[in-house]
Amino acid sequence: MTKLNIVLFGPPGAGKGTQSQFLQEKFELIHLSTGDLLRAEIKAESPLGNEAKELMDRGDLVADSIVVAMIRNKIEAHLDAKGFIFDGFPRTKAQAEALDEMLDGKDEPIVAMLSLEVPEGELVSRLLHRGSEGSRTDDKDEAIIRNRIKEYSQKTAPLKDYYSAQGKFKAVEGVGTRAEITARLVKALG
Repeated sequence: MTKLNIVLFGPPGAGKGTQSQFLQEKFELIHLSTGDLLRAEIKAESPLGNEAKELMDRGDLVADSIVVAMIRNKIEAHLDAKGFIFDGFPRTKAQAEALDEMLDGKDEPIVAMLSLEVPEGELVSRLLHRGSEGSRTDDKDEAIIRNRIKEYSQKTAPLKDYYSAQGKFKAVEGVGTRAEITARLVKALG
């Protein structure tokens, strides 16, 4: 059985969490969110969580080696899964190469990289709104938000080229109702 392994991509505030939940239910996939994994470590106040919190509060990315190890552990814990949605991972070419190596070794490659495309002004507005309603300190300060978007653009957006070269990159407009965006994602999976 071919696994449906999807990378759900987009800048902070693009709606990855919302859309991955729908895709997870529709296709019976395991959702792997590095953000969720890191927030769990932060809540537990583990050494990894404390280090991650310090980096995230500045709007910086967490080291590849830490994130790759967390993802590998989750994949190994769900060997019978129908597939995975990788949300917030990979963020760098090194992470993408490590993920490909992990999955290709099991003959279960990434099928598609779905990229939610949202203008920066809309992202800032969404994140400030989310920050005003919750406890995410990194969503309450516009300067930190803009730094996260800049980090994404500089370090993560080049992954579009990486997946384009494999014929797996699919841009999806991330503005509209949740249902409209969901329909675009399902259509992109063909």
